[in-house]
Amino acid sequence: MKRAGMLRQVSNFSDFSRGHWLQELLCQGEEPSRVQSSPDGQHLLVLQKNRPPPLPRVVAFQRHGIGAADLERNWQPPQPGLVGLLFLQNPVTVGSWVLAIVWEHGQTEVWHFVVAVGWQLLQTVELCQGARARIVSVCSQGASLVWCEERPPLDAHSDMNKCAFRFCVCTRALEVGEQGMRLGTVRIVLHNSPEYQVLASPQHVFMVPIAASFATTSTFLLIWHAEKAKLTITAPSAGFVQSKVLRSSSESDFRKLLLGSVGLLSGLAPLDIHTSTVSNSGGLLLVSTKGAVNMVEPDGTQRHIFDLEGGPLAQGSPVQLKTFGSILACVLAGVLYLIDQNSGRLIEKKILSMKEVHFLESPGEEDSIQLLTQTGIYSFSFSKPEDSSRPEPCLVEMVFEEACRYYQRRSLSSSKLTVEKLKKGGVFQAPVALAAILQDSLRQKQKPARGLQDTYAKLLSTMSLELQSYMSLELLKTCVVCAPESEVESYCEELVEQEVSRVLHSDMDKDNLAYLNSIFASFPRAAWKATRSCLQLQQNGDGLLVARATPEVWKKVLGGPQQEEVGQNGVVPLFELICTSFLRFKPKWLPSFVELTQQYVSMSWAFSSKEGPEGRVPLYKRALGVLARKNKHSEADDEMELELLLCSKRPKAVLQALHLLIRLKQWQRVVEVAEKFSKLSPLLNKEIFTTLLAEFAQHRELDPYLDTLWPLCPAELTASDILTVVLQHLPCPQQDPVPFSSEGNQLTVGLLKPLLQRVVQRPCIQDEMYSDALQSPTFPPPTPPREH
Repeated sequence: MKRAGMLRQVSNFSDFSRGHWLQELLCQGEEPSRVQSSPDGQHLLVLQKNRPPPLPRVVAFQRHGIGAADLERNWQPPQPGLVGLLFLQNPVTVGSWVLAIVWEHGQTEVWHFVVAVGWQLLQTVELCQGARARIVSVCSQGASLVWCEERPPLDAHSDMNKCAFRFCVCTRALEVGEQGMRLGTVRIVLHNSPEYQVLASPQHVFMVPIAASFATTSTFLLIWHAEKAKLTITAPSAGFVQSKVLRSSSESDFRKLLLGSVGLLSGLAPLDIHTSTVSNSGGLLLVSTKGAVNMVEPDGTQRHIFDLEGGPLAQGSPVQLKTFGSILACVLAGVLYLIDQNSGRLIEKKILSMKEVHFLESPGEEDSIQLLTQTGIYSFSFSKPEDSSRPEPCLVEMVFEEACRYYQRRSLSSSKLTVEKLKKGGVFQAPVALAAILQDSLRQKQKPARGLQDTYAKLLSTMSLELQSYMSLELLKTCVVCAPESEVESYCEELVEQEVSRVLHSDMDKDNLAYLNSIFASFPRAAWKATRSCLQLQQNGDGLLVARATPEVWKKVLGGPQQEEVGQNGVVPLFELICTSFLRFKPKWLPSFVELTQQYVSMSWAFSSKEGPEGRVPLYKRALGVLARKNKHSEADDEMELELLLCSKRPKAVLQALHLLIRLKQWQRVVEVAEKFSKLSPLLNKEIFTTLLAEFAQHRELDPYLDTLWPLCPAELTASDILTVVLQHLPCPQQDPVPFSSEGNQLTVGLLKPLLQRVVQRPCIQDEMYSDALQSPTFPPPTPPREH
């Protein structure tokens, strides 16, 4: 249900000292005045640049004030103009503040307000060190001032490219000394830089290039983290670019900072920025000339929030932005837009009747928006809907859309499932319940005083582990983005392990498979470690590879989308991905892994089942396909091919391995393989022996192993069968044969005699069939009596 907005007046300036004069100042001048409120909301500062007569001034007004010294500062042109009214935190008293008034030539006045006394000048200081320097932008962060100043070159005829880098960014902190509070020493953050507008959040300073600055430097932003002395380069069109810790002043040189990223940054599109400001969450809000509102986070990432109506924005048209809690308020051309920062949803749009509107701070009231107009101060707040227990509509829609995807994959119908069909009749309420659980759970973490509804307590206890896993994953992603370079690798490994584990415990569809392919391609070593962890792969005490993965994980590894289902777009099935990792990081384990998968398949699917992996392409052939895709072929690959063929224990694969060994002339292993695998089946035994007998007839390489080969002769093979095989495979003589050849590689009867003797002396199968009859007590049988 949509929240309704209520606008009410909270002040008509009667509660301000000199309230009538405040109202007059707001109504004077052709250009809008600049209004700024103090952090506690008790003071208003009005800056008028052009007023009749043209004498700029700044005036402070106190709320609920009594007679005390007022603050009013005028300056007469050609005196440099005012560039900043900034509030600094008092380093001594928590919650108190001082006011810094900064002029363009660097002169700064520090003022302090004392109750019942009024405004007191604490110090006047020069921020700029050179007489020709000027400040172009300034902001406050905590108890520090941060500014960008121009330092013109001494030579008036300097190169224009060098003149473009005549700016520097400096900072100066408010300190407490014997004489009271004062500004400390100057620290240079960045020198030899282009012109920047500096904007401060509680922990970061954003540096936005001025539109008229050097063209090649207007494609990216800089983000400075004062506590870590770290400078981040980010480009809205490309995301995070680089982060560097500035340990010395030499590293603060702008041109040296960009040396490693010049190629990337030079090809990016220039920034399109009409208005920029900092949100209360610490991000940078950017409004483009096309009206697009985007948020740049302190880690360098960017997300789109909203598109303002009205087409392209003119250069002079003001856009005011202010965040109140999770709400973004925007005033453009007399229209107030209220936008949810999290979802980008337009909450409310109001046409204002006031000519000039200013946003004010509303301390203690996050959901209340305060507007200053020429007639008073107004508060815009949201009334709670009647049914406040219902979750946000956008959250419900997101859950319903996810539910549609989930059930569409399992539906036997060809018609597309929509959110409307799922909601029709109110028969499917699970997404609504899930959305409510998520919403109440997050609210409970943020505000412990609000308890969870009893209706969802049991369901939430069931989902608690999933919610904790989700929250820890999001926290880990944040750590990866914000971590120093030395810790990024360990965080990435942990993140990849969580992501691989999450996908392996969800539906292995084409989208998830493509996501896993991208993970294995981007983080190969981390993906390999995650695979070992998810499958629980390790060697036992005997050196054998064992896996303690659950049956569900095995089914995802072996039963996901196959190559014919995923197409030819570079995505490979999960089994092939894992085999590729084995080949890259632990090739000796690959045959054992294939053997483990075959053992699982034999227990889970029937041998001839078309649904199982072995019913399509045998696993050993899939592993061989991965091996064949390697760019370079080596002797180790031949050995790996042999191991993969033999570990399958399939007759065709064993015979293929035997032929490969014969081609490589590894006769010792030929005999070992024959001796080992002849025991699997009589048919395989006959094929192996016939193959080796044919080799024996052609050359003398197997002669040293005849004592091992002859016992492998199958029982059904006769002497005539043996002689037939030998005669068929005798090598063709190059010349007419002679009775006694001097060459020692010819087959002789003496070499074949032991085998023939073994076969002849072995009892025949037919003899065994009639052995009972032959062992009769009387043979031949007695003659039957004749009939007379």
